[in-house]
Amino acid sequence: MAQLSHRRQLATGKRELRRDLAQRNAAAVLGPIVKGLEVFALTGGAFSLVDVLVHVLDTTGPARVDLSTWTAASADISFAGRLLREARIERLRFLVDFSFPSRQPSYCAALRATFGEDAIRVSKNHAKFVLVRNDAWNVVVRTSMNLNENRRFETVELSDDVGLASFLEGFVDEVFAHHVVGGTKRKPGQVMAEFSTFAGQAVDMRSTDVSKLMSDATFGNDVRRSGLQFVKGGA
Repeated sequence: MAQLSHRRQLATGKRELRRDLAQRNAAAVLGPIVKGLEVFALTGGAFSLVDVLVHVLDTTGPARVDLSTWTAASADISFAGRLLREARIERLRFLVDFSFPSRQPSYCAALRATFGEDAIRVSKNHAKFVLVRNDAWNVVVRTSMNLNENRRFETVELSDDVGLASFLEGFVDEVFAHHVVGGTKRKPGQVMAEFSTFAGQAVDMRSTDVSKLMSDATFGNDVRRSGLQFVKGGA
């Protein structure tokens, strides 16, 4: 597994802090993408992670993109596919959570149909980041956002940092090398075991029961209450 952390020292006053809970335009909130960028923004969820990606690509031009998320929506998947077809994205890789195929079978099917199995790896994943890299730019987006519209407080931080970008891209490279193609069609226990050997952890089968995320009880835990769509059956 890749090294556990990447340390960096920011110059005093380098990071810009922004708060805009109503603005629907990612470019207006985040401002211009410039060399050495370091900006942190707090939003009201009025724009999506794809909007942030488009804003970055408007500056960087065609680039390689790695996207790590817990869930995704069909509209955002379709738009990302459009960016790929228009050659604004030179290569796109997805890292998604192992519960995604069960929670969102139709969206998972759309992801496979749009990008193919080889562009997707499934693991125990709650990390949310985007890498946008080419010969001139090394933009890292760290965020609370998933790849869907979610009208809640969200955070997003953009950095143009070659060290941080190389660290995260190395991690994605390792995950893609270790986790097999076709993970969206594998049983949760298989994905859990794969994650555990990669992370050097013991397998905990208690965490493989996706039904624990969805309860019809009045006070039960249910991810559907957060606005996620659930369709019974497989993709």
